[in-house]
Amino acid sequence: MMFIPVLFLLASGSLAAAPTDLACEHRRDPAGIDSTQPRLSWIVSSNSRGEVQTAYQILVASSEDLLKANKGDLWDSGKTLSDQSVLVRYAGKPLISEMRCYWKVRTWTNRGGQSEWSKPAFWSMGLLQETDWKGKWIANRIKLDDDETLPLNMKGRGPDAASHVMQKMAGPLLRKTFETRKPLKRATLYACGLGFCELSLNGAKVGDAVLSPTYTKYDRRASYKTYDVTAMLNDGPNVIGAMLGNGWFNCFTRDSWEFDHAPWRTTPRMILQMRLEYTDSTSELVVSDESWRTALSPITFDGIRNGEEYDARLEQPGWDTIDFVEHFEGESKLPGWKPVEIVDGPEGRLVAEISAPVKIMETFKPVKVTEPKPGVFVFDMGRNIAGWCELKVAGPIGTRVTLRYDERLHDDGTLHQSNAGHLATGEFQTDIYTLKGVGLETWEPRFTYHGFQYVQVEGFPGKPTLNSLVCKMTHTSFDKAGEFDCSNELLNKIQRATLLAYVSNFVGFPTDCPHREKNGWTGDAQLATEAGLYNFASESNYERWMFDFADCQLEDGNLPGIVPTGGWGYEWGNGPAWDSAYFLIPWYVYLYRGDATSLKTHYEGYKRYLAFLASKAEDNIVSIGLGDWCPPEGGPGGHATPAALTSTAYYYVDVKIAAKTAQMLGKTEEARQYNALADNIAKSFMAKFYNPDTGKFEGDEQCGMATAIYQGLLPEAEKARVMNAIVAEVEKRKGHIWAGILGAKYMLHALTDNGRADLAYEAAIKRDFPSWGHWIEQGATTLWETWDGGASRNHIMFGDISSWFYQTLAGINPDPTKPGFKHIIIRPRFVGDLTWAKAWHNCPYGRIGSAWKKDANKLTLVIDIPANTTASVYLPGNSVELIKESGKPASKSEGVKYAGLKEGCAVFEVGSGHYEFEVAN
Repeated sequence: MMFIPVLFLLASGSLAAAPTDLACEHRRDPAGIDSTQPRLSWIVSSNSRGEVQTAYQILVASSEDLLKANKGDLWDSGKTLSDQSVLVRYAGKPLISEMRCYWKVRTWTNRGGQSEWSKPAFWSMGLLQETDWKGKWIANRIKLDDDETLPLNMKGRGPDAASHVMQKMAGPLLRKTFETRKPLKRATLYACGLGFCELSLNGAKVGDAVLSPTYTKYDRRASYKTYDVTAMLNDGPNVIGAMLGNGWFNCFTRDSWEFDHAPWRTTPRMILQMRLEYTDSTSELVVSDESWRTALSPITFDGIRNGEEYDARLEQPGWDTIDFVEHFEGESKLPGWKPVEIVDGPEGRLVAEISAPVKIMETFKPVKVTEPKPGVFVFDMGRNIAGWCELKVAGPIGTRVTLRYDERLHDDGTLHQSNAGHLATGEFQTDIYTLKGVGLETWEPRFTYHGFQYVQVEGFPGKPTLNSLVCKMTHTSFDKAGEFDCSNELLNKIQRATLLAYVSNFVGFPTDCPHREKNGWTGDAQLATEAGLYNFASESNYERWMFDFADCQLEDGNLPGIVPTGGWGYEWGNGPAWDSAYFLIPWYVYLYRGDATSLKTHYEGYKRYLAFLASKAEDNIVSIGLGDWCPPEGGPGGHATPAALTSTAYYYVDVKIAAKTAQMLGKTEEARQYNALADNIAKSFMAKFYNPDTGKFEGDEQCGMATAIYQGLLPEAEKARVMNAIVAEVEKRKGHIWAGILGAKYMLHALTDNGRADLAYEAAIKRDFPSWGHWIEQGATTLWETWDGGASRNHIMFGDISSWFYQTLAGINPDPTKPGFKHIIIRPRFVGDLTWAKAWHNCPYGRIGSAWKKDANKLTLVIDIPANTTASVYLPGNSVELIKESGKPASKSEGVKYAGLKEGCAVFEVGSGHYEFEVAN
């Protein structure tokens, strides 16, 4: 009887809800992609229990009108019998440069029949061939300022790098006037400005991204951005403007990583192309060429680690508008205008920017301002962040106001720039603004960013207030993908600190810290990737970063410790624990997003790297590389666990990932060979490092034991002995995890996965040294580099604890056999003094929810499973009779199947839907 109304509705023409959240290449309506077989995804809309997609139909059309008429002139997949709703490859007509593609999808399910068509979505193609670019690289051949110099001891390799004195260089302005000659249908702009570029049309900024484009290894690849600028153009005359900064392209101040003599290093330059499409089906191009004009900007200096200097007296109001009148050099005190020069572009090819851009993500006021010395004012932002401050000031012309940024203070309350040690020349994290002396002036930097909690202001005319600075938090603009909360407020603070450390260290690409280095340290990134993917939709940024790994890989397979690099990091700072980011990050994207693209794309690079490690191995033992960095004692490299132990373990992990990737690619024999090699590595590992009498590994530290368990090298027969040794070591350390960045991650998971989640929880809530809580007790708002807080106080490398919150306390886990949460494992651990925990995570199929609470009488677990997925639910106890779901015996509830007892839990299999389980005490 219950099904009659549904059948009646379907028979009378009513359709199920349309698919939602259409995405192309992991993004909504992306502009300017360069994948000719883009991946299309959607979410099946249903709250019903056990609903699974059984078929789909995709239409892709070359116009909106054709799509409205249900005509897929580019691709009509037809009704395709499949439950795949994630990353379906386009299989239609060949896609060409600048093509716009409009698409929609409908689905069929096992319960709801046929759906409505989704709302339309689109993507556009970028410039796919080098010959598609009609613009030329242009620049202002900047005359160096001999009045202010920075002494350098350079080993220059780039075209402008061989100098022993580096003068300050002002940034260029570029402009061009053009006309729209007919009624305009669409205007699409493609541009790459290196190092950073800010574009404008008729005086208005194009887009809301900052620090764009993303840093790459410029002698291999440079990213261009695509913008729809139709609404920004006027009928008739228009002006396009560009302001360029040095960014990572022209690091001319000396640092420890030798970016000042990167092979690509030279002055800023740009290539641009804009297609004007008219309503009469004709089009024309506006391109960067000899017709452009250039002058020096008020930005008299910018360095990615140094800061920015701006002289407002040099402003030329309206320079990027149609009414502006240019003047020549010498006609005024302002910089004169002249023709641009045609220059060479970087050696790297132009590629579409495929990742989320960097944006100003939050704006807020300081919480406090003090005056520790006369005329020296220190602003406290209340949080340790990445970004900069907007200055509001009024005063006499020529007044110089200096803003210095960092994350801690001296005892006297002045700024302690403790992170400056690796910068050999120039100021560190310092912005300088020179007033023009006209009313209230507002300014912020464009081409640098800082890591800081405090800003010291010097030279301010008068006494500033809290309104004199506005803090602008800046990071990659990926969408939020999850949220965790629990009854222990310390853990909530650790979670918030982890999130802030993660975004502070993702300004275009993953970094170690946002101040001292801003480098893409690979080990830091791989350790935090799972935490990142639970909390943010960062997969496209990771996918882009993997191409930087490929670009940085040497012919012999070696990888650097920082990616990208200008040449540093191949002889120190790398090794398997760091280099494995090339393997592990694509693996995590596969595990959490179901996307094997990066694994398959980089398989040949994996083979070269594993051959490199094999050449360094002795009896399968790899001794090169960094180890369990930053343990509680002995300094960053003071770990007793040999680096050879952790390096060999990562060698094993990489080989296993290569074997799985080979299997995906149908390379069965190569998969067999890699699996055999992995077995031999595991045997050599145990023979070399394991003491069967004690259950410990060389070094007798927690890290060695946890490595063997977590990385899968330990034979099952030895697991109990090693677990006993781990527990004894934790008890010896009074419940603390006593390890560096590798061991800290392994310990939480090794304990949890082997029946001691209670011990992992006790370590997680410690408040004394060494612990995450110890940082919080000292006022930390981000994670620190070292347990004692003596180094950076904004590092992400201890950040995997956030993934442990989701997996262990909330119980949301992927199933490696059905990745991307196609099958979900719900297994919260009800440990310690926790009375409730909850989390949600947006997986590729929709939102997963898990929330539990307990009291003296019962335990309640409420879960939400998205359509087109299934889940295994683990509940404590050995008696299924004590478990109910929605008020009924769980084993008899609709859509719930009892699967038996496992590891002290009753296991139930469920499909999509909302479930409320209750376990009586």
